[in-house]
Amino acid sequence: MPGPLLDTLKGAKPDIAPVWLMRQAGRYLPEYRELRADKGGFLELVYDSEAAAEITVQPIRRFGFDGAILFSDILIVPHAMGQGLEFLAGEGPKLSPTLLEAELSDFAATYERFDPIYETVRLTRQQIGDQVTMLGFAGSPWTVATYMIAGEGSKDQGPARLLAYRDPARMQAIVDAIIEVSVTYLRGQIDAGAEAVQLFDSWAGSLAPDEFERWVVAPNAAITAQIKQSHPDTPVIGFPKGAGAKLPGYARETGVDAIGMDETLDPAWVHSKLPETIPVQGNLDPLLVEAGGPALPERVRTIIDAFEDRPHVFNLGHGIGQFTSIEHVEQLLAAVRGA
Repeated sequence: MPGPLLDTLKGAKPDIAPVWLMRQAGRYLPEYRELRADKGGFLELVYDSEAAAEITVQPIRRFGFDGAILFSDILIVPHAMGQGLEFLAGEGPKLSPTLLEAELSDFAATYERFDPIYETVRLTRQQIGDQVTMLGFAGSPWTVATYMIAGEGSKDQGPARLLAYRDPARMQAIVDAIIEVSVTYLRGQIDAGAEAVQLFDSWAGSLAPDEFERWVVAPNAAITAQIKQSHPDTPVIGFPKGAGAKLPGYARETGVDAIGMDETLDPAWVHSKLPETIPVQGNLDPLLVEAGGPALPERVRTIIDAFEDRPHVFNLGHGIGQFTSIEHVEQLLAAVRGA
């Protein structure tokens, strides 16, 4: 029997909203910090299937979340496409050479880099119960492209936005290549045991409306259609962070099965604007969980009440912060589950 999270993504409305948190496997957990100190750097952990599976399971073991999200990173896709990737302490990811310095054809693809990720999914699936949904993911093409072009995260994604305006044909070729590889990657995760997948578009909010249609909506629609062709029963969650008023159009046009919402959205507005039957996920501010206090359960209740008549997966508006206390996560879960 599928668990409550998978049921909800397929349209069910359980009495208690299922819950998982973006970045639930990571730095705020003492058991993660201990394992990382023993094993080494972030990328080494991602490619160590046994360690990555252990990290994926850690928050399930501690909190009993309804979903286990694969411990990996969206930049595994450009790494497999042949771009150099390293994570520098205190600086974040660095990709080299950038697509301002090189062409895609200069890269030597190494798709074997996906194999340990698939093994992580298999190992995790063996360790979690049938009621816990295994979640895979990939970065959406626009967000991945911004890193490939600039070589790192950027405040306003200016290098990618400039390239898209100056040479839209080249940008289209980059995005098309990412679409193709991402579909292969997601299909591999599903074949290994992922029961639902999420498309993270962390930088969707930086685009003007026409650009949003071309670089966010169209690529996510293409990926979703191809996943539906090969795995029609696997829900696809679309998370276009920062979409704002463009979210209803995204929901209608991409064909995703569920919509992830960031913390800036009014839940009542979202409920009034989205198609009636589409499940939603989110949208508690991660900083409120870090802060804790009486405002936390109050906001949890506001969100739950807004989606009383719609399938709703409780989650955050983005990833949980590394300085969030265990007690505040427990406070959040108690509020969601009515303890």
